[in-house]
Amino acid sequence: MQPLDKVLEIGTGSAYQAALLAEMGADVFTIERQKKLFDRCQHFEYLQRYPILQFFYGDGYEGLPRYAPFDKIVLTAAAPQISQVLVRQLKTGGMMVLPFGEHGESQRMIRLIKLAGGEVNEERFGAFSFVSMLEGRKKAFGFLRGNNDSDN
Repeated sequence: MQPLDKVLEIGTGSAYQAALLAEMGADVFTIERQKKLFDRCQHFEYLQRYPILQFFYGDGYEGLPRYAPFDKIVLTAAAPQISQVLVRQLKTGGMMVLPFGEHGESQRMIRLIKLAGGEVNEERFGAFSFVSMLEGRKKAFGFLRGNNDSDN
């Protein structure tokens, strides 16, 4: 990752990874589909150090087309298929990293690099076990810290 890379994180959780990415200099956009997690992480004190983090509540499968293209996309939950919606939101030369496979089975870590013309180079790595990525929110909305406007 390079400083100032525009990174989309699918699965905010506690926002720990988002904070690490921000610490590395990334411009981070993070989506969480579980409302309780989304609401809770808005109150974590350690996140006050990262006012640039942009949080969204919504369906990670849809990504954030309004803010695309992204240099990097990181999925924190296993995906049973590669989302072409997310691939389209990558810049040429952009990279997506995801655990790939069905719930209950071991997954493979995959790195995709988007080539000119929209083609994708795929690399597969070791076996892992992640929670499943779920669908369910049709539209992402969020806020910028220090800004009361939401992206409705």
